[in-house]
Amino acid sequence: MAGGDVTVRESTFYGFANPVDPRPEELQTWAYHPESVPLDAMPPDWDLLISGDVLAPTLFELAMDRQCPARRFAQHCMYIYAADGVRQNASNQRKRRLKKYVERAEEVGDEPMAIWAHNCRVLMSRPEIFDYADWIEGGLVRHPRRLGMFRR
Repeated sequence: MAGGDVTVRESTFYGFANPVDPRPEELQTWAYHPESVPLDAMPPDWDLLISGDVLAPTLFELAMDRQCPARRFAQHCMYIYAADGVRQNASNQRKRRLKKYVERAEEVGDEPMAIWAHNCRVLMSRPEIFDYADWIEGGLVRHPRRLGMFRR
């Protein structure tokens, strides 16, 4: 039974070598066994710490995977990543990467990821609608909705 995904899901997760800076493989393994290290055992603001360019490819894949037990957490991290990517001082590389994720979510994502992509596009065109509770504290994951182009 060779194949990356199968072994990840069947392997046991024993914790992060450095939770403040987890490796992509560690994050992926944890996401299929999130009960092994509960979120409240993570460092404060762990979601903010890991929602950067290094882990974004892993977080995006987890957010796209309907079978992933930590999918909602990964989606939450992608909202943080997106909010960071539309700031005026965000790097062009970050903006390009975000656009690629949005396009991919539009092409092959299911409803939660299509909503994420839609909301990212709204935020890209109207950064002033940014709301900390929605984008950083998980509001748009807990209460999924499509943001309107012309209203909050």
